[in-house]
Amino acid sequence: MDTRLLHTFTTLARTGSFTSAAAELHLAQSTVTVHIRTLERELGTRLFDRLPTGALITESGRRLLERAEDVLDAVTRLKADCDSEGSVSGRVAVGTPESLCSTRLPDVIAALRTSHPEVDINLHAAGTAQCVEGLRSGRLDLALLLEKDADFPDVTSEPIAGEPLALVCAPGHPLASRAHAVTWAELATESFFLLEQGCSYSDELERRLLEVPGARPRLTRFGSVDATRSCVAAGLGLTLLPLTTVEEQLAQGRLARVRGPRFADVPVRLARHHRRWTSPAAQAFAQELARHLPK
Repeated sequence: MDTRLLHTFTTLARTGSFTSAAAELHLAQSTVTVHIRTLERELGTRLFDRLPTGALITESGRRLLERAEDVLDAVTRLKADCDSEGSVSGRVAVGTPESLCSTRLPDVIAALRTSHPEVDINLHAAGTAQCVEGLRSGRLDLALLLEKDADFPDVTSEPIAGEPLALVCAPGHPLASRAHAVTWAELATESFFLLEQGCSYSDELERRLLEVPGARPRLTRFGSVDATRSCVAAGLGLTLLPLTTVEEQLAQGRLARVRGPRFADVPVRLARHHRRWTSPAAQAFAQELARHLPK
């Protein structure tokens, strides 16, 4: 069987669209159609229902999908084994929170360029849900998750580092000059600018604030560290962010730390699909992560 047919099949199963699959595979849509029809004819079963809204995988298609991914994974591994005497090379797609993408990972990639110059890293800034979906679909090879716990079907993860958190406000904010620690009851009366839903430490802070009897915090969610940081620097409220994302602003006097409840370091977890093979290029990236991320 031509493995190109399986590649087209798994891509269509993931995208649910002949048009999207063709664009991703850099093929004509008619070629994708021919590949699927050829595979259906060889297997003697219908793999997709063609609907006006897209391609809906059938029960037979779902049974084939896991086996097809195993075959493609084995082919990739075989090619790598045949090239085992050469230098480590290849492209690695990595999903990562924005805060790590802009602070920790540049040094990791710079070190990787020295140790393995033929390895290219494609970073995709994404939250936990998007990273997990990317691993399941095969769009990502590895992902970094800022999560205390990460129990997701088909995805395994291990803690490899810890990120300190900082509660910050503008230097002119009343809480910036407090000599004693602010309480949860006092925090529950403040305005907060937090990262979007799904950010583990932002969600935990919101939960703790709303647990305060009579709590009335004003909570605004953003999908961007920069936007969150800018609003707080303008004196509009407080935020909780990884310390590494606010160190420069703290040093410049544009932000100030708030003395308050202690926040535990958030674990950085390296995640991958539990059935898929990890390429030598991905392993090289993981090794550099272990060397450069703070324990």
